[in-house]
Amino acid sequence: QVQLVESGGGLVQAGGSLRLSCAASGRTFSGYAMGWFRQAPGKEREFLAAIRWSSGATYNPNSVKGRFTISRDVAENTVGLQMNSLKPEDTAVYYCAADTRASLRGFTTETYEYDYWGQGTQVTVSS
Repeated sequence: QVQLVESGGGLVQAGGSLRLSCAASGRTFSGYAMGWFRQAPGKEREFLAAIRWSSGATYNPNSVKGRFTISRDVAENTVGLQMNSLKPEDTAVYYCAADTRASLRGFTTETYEYDYWGQGTQVTVSS
């Protein structure tokens, strides 16, 4: 059973930075892709970025590209999300997730394609 635990959220002023971390355990993740999502109150869960566990290849859509960077540490079994130049509209609960079938296809942004989820960590950006 895969377990994902996010940490690193908190309150930050606009323009500031935060680094989120997702600790993964339960099995080897070779062949998986790990993704970060967020969900603001009253909104749908939004894809942010993904990374292939084995190769480290990343996918960042335009919405946060240039401000958010995903990474992974294979030795520590963690996935990180570095967030810079934060804006009040970045306020949300941030989730990491595991796509166990990523080796069969390309990156996906669809929530239903991710099989395991963490409990989320709150990020609040004040103006």
